[in-house]
Amino acid sequence: LPPGSCRAFWGWLNAVFNKVDHERIRAVGPDRAASEWLLRCGALVRFQGSPRWQQDYNGLPAGPLGKYRIEAISATDSCIMYRGFDYLDGLEHVADIKLEKCIYIQDECLQRLSETSNLQKSLQQLKIISCGNVTDKGIIALHKLRNLEYLYLSDLPGIREKEKTFRVLQQALPNLELELDLE
Repeated sequence: LPPGSCRAFWGWLNAVFNKVDHERIRAVGPDRAASEWLLRCGALVRFQGSPRWQQDYNGLPAGPLGKYRIEAISATDSCIMYRGFDYLDGLEHVADIKLEKCIYIQDECLQRLSETSNLQKSLQQLKIISCGNVTDKGIIALHKLRNLEYLYLSDLPGIREKEKTFRVLQQALPNLELELDLE
């Protein structure tokens, strides 16, 4: 293989994994479809009322539409990317999201997250760790997540204007607990 072609192939494959299938969402419901997307991309989900993280695509519980609701998403080393974020629109119970070492997560993703009306209501905790493409702009965009109670930011070299960025967030979200582990 010529140099670079492997990366190009994985980028293409990851884009395929992130393609939104609206038919599927209608057929199996938003939580099931989003679970399939997240697991395909290497993320984990936890359903309401369960202490266990679901990581096996083939082990996803079957049940009547709407029985299993995603409460938490842990995307570490996953290939989730902007084009898949339509899957998040129908989720009404996600309280906790962790994005760690996600190479495709950039400011537009955080903006999209913040503008998702269901997440504005449900999301309480967000952790963003070692996502090298996130800048101040993406963090400031989170100000629309009006029920966010806890935001943890760590190892984000793209954040250049810490004080200003955090002041903006604290003004928009006075109840937000901000925990930082940044250089």
